[in-house]
Amino acid sequence: MPGIATIRDVERAEEAGLPVDLPQSTYAMLREGAKIDPDAPALSFFLTTEEHRRPETWTYRELLARITQTANFFNRLGVGKNDVVAFVLPNLPETHFVIWGGQAAGIVAAFNPLLEGPALAELINATNAKVLVTLAPFPNTDVWTKLAPVLPQLRSVRHLVLVNLADRVRGLRGLAARLLQKREAWRLHGRKGLRGAIPASISTHDFGSAIRRENGSELNSGRHIDGDDESSYFCTGGTTGLPKIAVRRHRNEVANAWSAGAFLGDGVGPGKVVFCGLPLFHVNGVLVTGLLPFSKGAHVILGTPQGYRGPGLIPRFWEIVERHRINFFSGVPTLYTALLQLPTQGRDLSSLEYGLCGAAPMPVEVFRNFQRHTGIKILEGYGLTEATCVSSVNPPLGDRRIGSIGLRVPGQPMKAVVLDDSGRYQRDAQVDEVGVLIVSGPNVFAGYRIAEQNKNLWLDTGDGQRWLNTGDLARQDADGYFWLTGRKKELIIRGGHNIDPLTIEEPLHRHPAVQIAAAVGRPDAHAGELPVAYVQLREGRSTSERELVDFLGREITERAAIPKQVRLIGQMPLTAVGKIYKPALKQLETRDAIESALRDAALAYRELELVEDKSKGLTLRLVLEPGASPDDARRVLGAFPFPFTIE
Repeated sequence: MPGIATIRDVERAEEAGLPVDLPQSTYAMLREGAKIDPDAPALSFFLTTEEHRRPETWTYRELLARITQTANFFNRLGVGKNDVVAFVLPNLPETHFVIWGGQAAGIVAAFNPLLEGPALAELINATNAKVLVTLAPFPNTDVWTKLAPVLPQLRSVRHLVLVNLADRVRGLRGLAARLLQKREAWRLHGRKGLRGAIPASISTHDFGSAIRRENGSELNSGRHIDGDDESSYFCTGGTTGLPKIAVRRHRNEVANAWSAGAFLGDGVGPGKVVFCGLPLFHVNGVLVTGLLPFSKGAHVILGTPQGYRGPGLIPRFWEIVERHRINFFSGVPTLYTALLQLPTQGRDLSSLEYGLCGAAPMPVEVFRNFQRHTGIKILEGYGLTEATCVSSVNPPLGDRRIGSIGLRVPGQPMKAVVLDDSGRYQRDAQVDEVGVLIVSGPNVFAGYRIAEQNKNLWLDTGDGQRWLNTGDLARQDADGYFWLTGRKKELIIRGGHNIDPLTIEEPLHRHPAVQIAAAVGRPDAHAGELPVAYVQLREGRSTSERELVDFLGREITERAAIPKQVRLIGQMPLTAVGKIYKPALKQLETRDAIESALRDAALAYRELELVEDKSKGLTLRLVLEPGASPDDARRVLGAFPFPFTIE
């Protein structure tokens, strides 16, 4: 089908039902995609932005062979259907081989290479991983230096598989890169080399040489993968305390790739080129710019190991689009804000059909300016790890409503519901009535690995379906579009990274001067939100805001979670039952952020009013002084994700 335009198109796709021959596993889905044209380009990669004109390319025949070889290698290491292969890798072709080969052999667990060693060790132990795949030591990379000290703490790991960045350097420079890699290992570990840094209980393997020895035509295990077999573990909701690890099944990933593919229609398929700049430890990078295009025979371009963070990539993004005739890319609001600053004059961007935006609300003015500046459609959407990835999107062929998260994808029921004070279902919300957003269907995950974290996760609405409580507040309009109005869960979303407030609050509560601590997100025009902490001190104790920031810098292993500011407060706002009332803190930060932006723009105003609207969430009302420019005010307020009026 060409794609979705209206909610009726979604319903028509559902009336036809999920295809009866839908693959049972991600591996089978990849095989089906490779059959479309085995000799078509499937995956291209450039190591540095400067090399983007000469990428390495794998055809579908070659990609499937590498994935199969990887699965057979893991099988040789003893990985079975219930064994876990963990990876801590940047965006490399090998990362895709590990993800899909690992799922064909067992279960893959994805971890953020930006985390510090102790946090990674905790997560790897929580998954009971048998195999760990990560980078070998290489100049100007820090993954190995973070992981090496914690290897003795990895209780279940029996095999360490090292990916050598030198393998991705071609020609004579490749020989130099291999020499540099060996020199780096010598610098770090001396005569004993890597073997001396690795516990005797862990066997070491070179990924590149290992998979070259394996059969690439079929799975040696002869495994029949059932749709209910576990396929992947992804972290969600922060990294402190008991890690939240989402357990997903093969049928979840296959169903969501099919649903998203049905929604986008002809926008992703043979001859289409997709750019992947989001990290492959995140579900968006893995599904939207991985399984989905691979399942439909499209061409994925993987740009630098750091993705969008790669040196020089953003400044040359339009050049990359023009050169490779890219049709589609996926990003977070901060990416679009950065691209908005780049000139497009003289660039042929006619191939680019749309960009997908999720992870955080898109500021209205950024949305409008980007489309006006580039002529490129932005499809704002919504998804969560627990529902595999994509739950709703603005339709590519229909009305794209600014501020909306769009229509639900086919095959995934989604609605707003009203709950009672104890969290039990009362009724479905009416049109435009705010309720808790819930989703159901084959893309919804199995639950978290730790059983107690599943408490209050599922809702019984009396219809026999298994509904996931997303924790988000939303309304659905008469045309089927969903609009987020707030988050019940308190995650802080910084540049697309989810930060659990506990990541900040727990170490603060260990400080001897702190009595109460609360972390909230401060609206930011560039990052979406920045973490800010409020602290009430113990009676008779003293400290400074600067000292607390420095303390957190030493205590927090997740760099994105370190607050830029800690604010000392005389009395923490509390609810009637004595709980911290975070909406009051959030509103303080929101007001301060907007007032700061107005001051920076030298805009004179009489009044700024923040109002909690039942159907729209937080709204802004700005009364300007005579002579102040309404256009300038719209530019300032439009950088924030709140509806506003200007008088």
